[in-house]
Amino acid sequence: MITILGAGGAIGSELAHLLLARTEPLRLASRNLKPVTGAETMAADLTDATSTAAAVAGSRIVFLLAGLKYDLETWRKQWPAVMRNTIKACKKANARLVFFDNVYMYGKVDGTMTEQTPFRPSSRKGDVRAEIATMLLREMAAGDLTAMIARAPDFYGPHVKTGVPNLLIFDKLSKGKRAMCLGSDSTRHSYAYTPDCAQALILLSESDDAWNQTWHVPTAPNPPTGKQFIEMAARALNTAPKYFVLNRLLLAMAGWFDGTIAELREMLYQNEFDYLFDSSKFTARFGMQPASYEEGIRQSVRT
Repeated sequence: MITILGAGGAIGSELAHLLLARTEPLRLASRNLKPVTGAETMAADLTDATSTAAAVAGSRIVFLLAGLKYDLETWRKQWPAVMRNTIKACKKANARLVFFDNVYMYGKVDGTMTEQTPFRPSSRKGDVRAEIATMLLREMAAGDLTAMIARAPDFYGPHVKTGVPNLLIFDKLSKGKRAMCLGSDSTRHSYAYTPDCAQALILLSESDDAWNQTWHVPTAPNPPTGKQFIEMAARALNTAPKYFVLNRLLLAMAGWFDGTIAELREMLYQNEFDYLFDSSKFTARFGMQPASYEEGIRQSVRT
């Protein structure tokens, strides 16, 4: 049995689609999840230990892909509980754990992020992500749990509802509106393509030598600037690349009306400086080449 915790999100949906083509039973667990043909679906509250244990019971591999409300207080309260409960449940079930992580714990990096980049968070949300990643790394180092961390930068892709490029660029341009570029239009920013992320998770989970390590999922090198990304999206949509830069002042003003935008303010450093993500370790081991930005954007706007 393979179980996806937090199966309703962008990565979980892509991963479930791939796993359903296989013969091993698949369980999808989330707070709110519609029935999926070919899979067992289960309502689960990962902040509750009993509910998490029930979702994990009988599993061989567990993917933790949960996404919480983008709110600092929610993260501080719930993420440590989710990680503790998942670790405990996997130990009890003797299941292997794959945690899909982000890069907030690295903070502002002068150069390129690799799997060896130290945790130096420069945001309060980064502090939370460093705490839960460290919690899992300690279990791995102690030999108490077979697990891995698969880490990705911001992502985009088909059917993605919460990704920044989807919300601020693809959706806006497709409706004839101006796109929004966070922070700066002249800095380069790495994005992972969601189908690549899902395929990478399968490759990692099926490789015995990949466990008890951190991996950066395949992400196209030489990322574009914000301006270049918007121009590629506009070409794919056959429209004009109209946009404005959502700087700190505008973000503060928009945050008065939208809580999610307000929560983005402390993360704006990721867009005010080059944000470069290296996945060469994965490419060297598995030979999988990520989609180019041009191709990923074309596939994303078709949906």
